Amino acid sequence: MKKSVAIIFGGISSEHEVSCVSAANVYDNIDKAAFDVYRLGIDKSGAWYLYSGKSDCMRDGSWLNDTQNLSPAVISPCTVHHGFVVFDKANQKYSVVRLDAAFPVMHGAGGEDGTMQGLLKLAGIPYVGCDTVSSADAMDKDVTKAIVSRYVPCIPWITAIKTPDFDMCAVIAESEIKFGYPVFVKPSSAGSSVGVSKCKNRAELAKGIDEAFKHGKKVLVEKFIDGKEIEVAVLGNSAPIASCCGEINPGAEFYDYDTKYNNDTAQYFIPARLSDEIANGIRDAAIKVYTSLGCEGLSRVDFFAFDGGYYFNEINTIPGFTPISMYPTLMQHEGISYSELITRLIDLALERGV
Repeated sequence: MKKSVAIIFGGISSEHEVSCVSAANVYDNIDKAAFDVYRLGIDKSGAWYLYSGKSDCMRDGSWLNDTQNLSPAVISPCTVHHGFVVFDKANQKYSVVRLDAAFPVMHGAGGEDGTMQGLLKLAGIPYVGCDTVSSADAMDKDVTKAIVSRYVPCIPWITAIKTPDFDMCAVIAESEIKFGYPVFVKPSSAGSSVGVSKCKNRAELAKGIDEAFKHGKKVLVEKFIDGKEIEVAVLGNSAPIASCCGEINPGAEFYDYDTKYNNDTAQYFIPARLSDEIANGIRDAAIKVYTSLGCEGLSRVDFFAFDGGYYFNEINTIPGFTPISMYPTLMQHEGISYSELITRLIDLALERGV
């Protein structure tokens, strides 16, 4: 008997467009012989819809204009419903669709930070990916590093918090003393390199901090690491597995949003160009990061590798599923097809329950 699954996409974050592309790929590759699939899209204002149109409209953002295939709908927090409610405004009626599982294909605030996971837990609906607490901890890079640094070497960092008495000069002075230049500045709770700056002098650092504060009240300043950007895909609940290491050569100043999604300048190496010793160390470290944060389902764990060692950079609990995204590509290299990967993720959600 088919399981009913809702793919949830869009949302209010700065990564709305990436989510729509990722979700379109998941929809196109999910095994429709095994699953009855529904798509719940959220626009940038936070309005929810059941969408039944073409996946290409999700990719180009025109799904919200496809009004014939849109119906207002929301996940119900009531466990009796165990699904979502669709509203027929014209006839002043509603219907309930019961779900066996949900796959939130959402990046950033409102989707990857524990809030969506909390809603699904209240609703009693098993869902793909990390739980509420681990999602929230992994979303906040400062919290992540505070936990992970007990087990794995992390890129040295300092944290700046936007308070009424925030002192930009003091933050810059501390950064200069500890790291010199260049440094990286990033919002503590954003993904896809949104709001990230590479700063080579004092003026750029001040500008970078101001830019990062546009995306949250907490900002990280990190030491520049001259190394290879390495990503590892992790899959599983209590006994997670790690893929081989993948390497990204950005072909730009760094692997920013445009390089990830708009420009085709990056080069990818799978497996990464690393010694067996370093590669195996990073794969082991990826599992340690994953388990120390209490992650389940999936995550992509990112590192910088340099001569003789590596640093943990960050973790993404709902990594991209676009055509060039590293997570599904790494899993395909391990012999797990895109469709099989989606099935495994849903099975892991059902295995864990709520």
